Amino acid sequence: MSQDIKSPTLMDAMIPLVLLVFMMGSAVYLFEDNSSYGPNQIALLLAMGIAAVIGLKNGHTWASIEKGIVKGISMSLGACLILLAVGSLIGTWMLAGTVPTLIYFGLDLLNPSFFYTATCLICAVVAMSIGSSWTTAATVGVALIGVATGMEMSLAITAGAVVSGAYFGDKISPLSETTNLAPAIAGTDLFEHIRYMLWTTVPSFILSLILFLILGFSEDTAGSAERIEQMQTVLDQYFVLGIEMLIPLVVLLTLAIRKMPAFPAVAIGALIGGIWALLFQAELITSLVTTEHAGWVNQIIVVWAALFDGVVFSTPDDNLNDLLSRGGMSSMLNTIWLIICAMSFGAVLEHVGLLNRIVAACLKGATSAGQLVSRTILTCLGTNIITADQYISIVMPGRMYKDAFTERGFHQLNLSRSLEDGGTLTSPLIPWNTCGAYMHSVLLVHPFSYIFFAFFNLINPVLAVIYAYLGIKILKLTPPESVIKTAQ
Repeated sequence: MSQDIKSPTLMDAMIPLVLLVFMMGSAVYLFEDNSSYGPNQIALLLAMGIAAVIGLKNGHTWASIEKGIVKGISMSLGACLILLAVGSLIGTWMLAGTVPTLIYFGLDLLNPSFFYTATCLICAVVAMSIGSSWTTAATVGVALIGVATGMEMSLAITAGAVVSGAYFGDKISPLSETTNLAPAIAGTDLFEHIRYMLWTTVPSFILSLILFLILGFSEDTAGSAERIEQMQTVLDQYFVLGIEMLIPLVVLLTLAIRKMPAFPAVAIGALIGGIWALLFQAELITSLVTTEHAGWVNQIIVVWAALFDGVVFSTPDDNLNDLLSRGGMSSMLNTIWLIICAMSFGAVLEHVGLLNRIVAACLKGATSAGQLVSRTILTCLGTNIITADQYISIVMPGRMYKDAFTERGFHQLNLSRSLEDGGTLTSPLIPWNTCGAYMHSVLLVHPFSYIFFAFFNLINPVLAVIYAYLGIKILKLTPPESVIKTAQ
């Protein structure tokens, strides 16, 4: 059967991509902010169908294509489980007063002029400590969005600062999965990889902090003090606030530092949040009861509902209601729907050879460091767009370009750094990517809104390409392994 399968042409490979871009653009134009709640999913499935038809034309069977789809979806199931756990965590932490406490004290500590810079730094430190941009965004990121609401700061810029800081910390943390994955694929040492990344990462982060500082000083904060006081008054009236409410956060961060996998760690954090709600927020829970069971049963019902359906608060502050009324596994179902559709499309492209055909065309004629690094980063970006998965955007280009770097006499550290610069950092900028969809679901700010404010994620790939073309910190093999192979 394999002898009957034809290699796809470049035209074959481009057809589903061009049509997807057209349909995605149409979805955004026609449905605006609601494009991620169904229209994008349909566009991805239609593009998947077109790719499947091209595969059938080239000799693939539907049975093999379907098997590829199932394999692609299975790769995203870990992320889906984490999303469900995060939904529960947000629900119980809202009910337990953990997030409200973070918001309350954050409003006291953060100066509006330095808020964006501080947000970026706080997220960077937390992500560096635990090695997870996702956990950082779902915990301190959510709280900082709340602080921004209280200060009447821009939520888009705040989300950009959260994403910038979270991905900087994630990128240079030895605890991060992607930071371990990139050198593993390229064949380099983890700590050498981190040290080599600092040459592009640190300058990019410093530039980002400067830009956030400029934006902070340009904000009109005339009415912030009164708004902050109003918000704190409502929080204090409805929640029991105190340092003890942060115990669920401390437990979760400790589990993450001790390298417990994300899904059980977040799930434990969600359950502890439920227990804390029962222990400290009894009066609040009673006000949310809608059933007629015994007292303790009603409280269990409210906490149980927070796990699967989140919480809904009714305070005199409508903005606060919108901020705190959220969470639950059900809030993540649309994001999971988007991820499954995106992974299905990427799986078909990979299975029928369309993705390999595009990458082969990209690599043709690349000889210099600038050409190799720029094409690697662009391929990582393209893979993030097409396959909608951060890990695939590191693994696939890493496999495809590994020999190309060696044959041209460049050290594999150039490849591992490029995989992070292009794969890790661009993933949260794409709404249908698992990372972009996740950030949207927890921060409630669309990637198309924060994309121009995620300065670190934008600057770092560009700086990496500039370094490569100028020959700055480009390591060469001594002697080149390609020469050794030729001599042998």
